[in-house]
Amino acid sequence: MLSKCKCFILIMVAVFMTACNNNAQTETKNMKTNDKIQDGKNPLTDFEQKVLLYKYTERPHSGEYETKNQEGTYLCKYCNEPLYKSLSKFDAQCGWPSFDDEIPGSEKRTLDDDGRRTEITCASCGGHLGHVFEGEGYTDKNVRHCVNSVSLRFIPAVIEKKPERAVFAGGCFWGVEYYFSNLPGIYKVTSGYMGGAVENPTYEMVCEGNTGHAEVVEVFFNPDSVTYEKLLKIFFEIHDFSQINRQGPDVGVQYRSEIFYFSEKQKEIAEKLVNQLKEMSYTVATKITPAGVFWEAESYHQKYYERKGGRPYCHVHRKVF
Repeated sequence: MLSKCKCFILIMVAVFMTACNNNAQTETKNMKTNDKIQDGKNPLTDFEQKVLLYKYTERPHSGEYETKNQEGTYLCKYCNEPLYKSLSKFDAQCGWPSFDDEIPGSEKRTLDDDGRRTEITCASCGGHLGHVFEGEGYTDKNVRHCVNSVSLRFIPAVIEKKPERAVFAGGCFWGVEYYFSNLPGIYKVTSGYMGGAVENPTYEMVCEGNTGHAEVVEVFFNPDSVTYEKLLKIFFEIHDFSQINRQGPDVGVQYRSEIFYFSEKQKEIAEKLVNQLKEMSYTVATKITPAGVFWEAESYHQKYYERKGGRPYCHVHRKVF
């Protein structure tokens, strides 16, 4: 017959094993949900997944948008749905971006499990944004949307239409950014890295050629003003798409020619233009690849020619189509 001590130990082991099993099932369920949610949405970093999908909170005073006051629109990082206009943003000195109004229909409010706070999520994709508080008296509207910076993406200048996103690799991102920044219908162009296996890559790491990343530009554009096909044609006309892992004097896998697509429609348009170029007897080395996580390049790479003056040395716009 077992002693009381041994029985107690066996019971505690059984409870522990059950809890572990439940946690494992919960984690598996979460991962399956994560896989389902990410279909057709923007790729997320591990930390972005934790906040947007699993409701983590970023550390106070650590987000890039806490004190930003530029005119524009804040979008959901996951699905690009417009959430807040810059006019509704105010400084609550709480450690996170604060807004006293949302774009109508952009948010969903749900009472937390503890019954104490009200969570706000993106009405389009369900991504976790933060919490909303009322009665604090910060503004005349008497409401504060406390939002994680990591849940947001900012587009300068107020826009009324949801932007589309494109990412291109065509050699040194300075020159590619230069040509796309000067097109009509462009909201924002950012130099960065995509296509590699290392998180938070730096310029030095990418230059070593061991991360697998390409130098890319991320383009947000108004499809009513400029089509994705038009952007692709510009892309092919500003770099030598016949070269493999180089553009002029710049040599390395990071300088490859590649189109990163976010939808089947973008993929189809890219494949159509590649086939058209081949029918025109061009050699095309450009890869067409599903988009991965975009890592923004260091600040000194952004708007390089605008700040330094001059024109790109390895990119020239020539008529192809």
